[in-house]
Amino acid sequence: MSKPNIVLITADDMNWNSVGAYGCRTPECTPNIDALAAAGMRFNFAHITIAVCQPSRGAIMTGRYPHKSGQEGFHHINHSPVPLLTEELRKGGYITGILGKVGHSSPKQEYRWDYLQDMPELAWGRDPELYYRFTREFLAQTQGRPFFLMANSHDPHRPFHGNDAELYGKQGITYPPPSRVFKPEEVEVPGFLPDLPEVRREIAEYASSCRRCDDSVGRIIAALKEAGVYENTLIMFLSDNGMAFPFSKTNCYLHSTKTPWIACWPGKIKPGSVDATHFINGIDYMPTVLEAAGLPIPAGVDGRSFLPVLLGGKDAARTRVFTQFHETHGKRRYPMRCVQDKRFGYIFNPWSDGQRVFKNESQAGRTFKAMQADPGSAARVKLFLYRVWEELYDFENDPDALVNLADDPRYRTELERLRGELEAWMVEHGDPALPVFRKQQSAAEFMAEQERRSKKLHAEGNRQ
Repeated sequence: MSKPNIVLITADDMNWNSVGAYGCRTPECTPNIDALAAAGMRFNFAHITIAVCQPSRGAIMTGRYPHKSGQEGFHHINHSPVPLLTEELRKGGYITGILGKVGHSSPKQEYRWDYLQDMPELAWGRDPELYYRFTREFLAQTQGRPFFLMANSHDPHRPFHGNDAELYGKQGITYPPPSRVFKPEEVEVPGFLPDLPEVRREIAEYASSCRRCDDSVGRIIAALKEAGVYENTLIMFLSDNGMAFPFSKTNCYLHSTKTPWIACWPGKIKPGSVDATHFINGIDYMPTVLEAAGLPIPAGVDGRSFLPVLLGGKDAARTRVFTQFHETHGKRRYPMRCVQDKRFGYIFNPWSDGQRVFKNESQAGRTFKAMQADPGSAARVKLFLYRVWEELYDFENDPDALVNLADDPRYRTELERLRGELEAWMVEHGDPALPVFRKQQSAAEFMAEQERRSKKLHAEGNRQ
């Protein structure tokens, strides 16, 4: 049997519950993604490894935790011995192509895709017809060879539809509106945000951008079907991290790393199936694809193939997920570690000292300004800005992480259990945060070490 084609479609900053198939109550927000879910399998416990763009994609493409691949921030791992998914697929006879976010999706700057169209050619990643056109163009060049195509939408990344015209208009960038534009009264405000007028307005703009991402997904799928390759293609859709709002992207909350992960493979994956049992992680993508392609998995990969789960099997070990965070796009270090199971999530914040202030891109929009002006949101704003050393949440009953249980004596057993699980993971994977977690190193010493580490990784990653 011929090797399957592989297509990975990514959204940029789409929350897991912004997808209709995952229960989004904003009407008709993602009809094409919903159709893909109906044709394949939807995972209810899927997470990316780190909730920020380039490191998240780096984990997907290397199969390694960021602190082990070296891609902790917005930099490359040039001249690294770490194997890439694309390198391994090419060895196996695959042709590789990419649409959009080329730099962020190429851990090694020196890797040369066989076909690429970057953000400027795609109207800054926001024109569904260009995704269709270039997908058709790439497929015409494969000439019957098995292929890997990574198609990256720039939606619903900020700026959202409705507040982006001024920014891009000055640069001469134009692109079509979504096939549906939402009004504030039509959208569902996530439970981790207050339902204020300006918040609702920005959520509507975000939802419109989600719809345009969905438009692009629909056109990519149409191109695959028209070219006659859909039936022999393993398609996966996911988001690289949660939405760019407070308490989601660039954090370790449930809404930070949980992703809408859908897999479709005609004749292999049962249509309309829902996996509500197994945890999967971004680092699992590489070994899964390589196994599906019949190729060896390189040594040193941290992830594990979930191909048996896709084909209807079970994996009793998939009961939890470990995630992490290192630094923002602005090179600000906020180390975090998290372990989640189906009910509880434990987050360790060694950067939190009561003085260091958190800053990320989600504070630039209407939402955070509205929260700052709202007296009822004062406690949430303070927690967001300063955090605390430990957080424990009952994610099954409190998915929005509104009540920190870390100091509640009734949950002492769960706190200690998850602490132990995280410590064991740190030991196994050589986490540099282990000494500060064990309080063998002061937080100040650890953060100074982290700043030095960041400078070193950026210097190495930018060296040609």
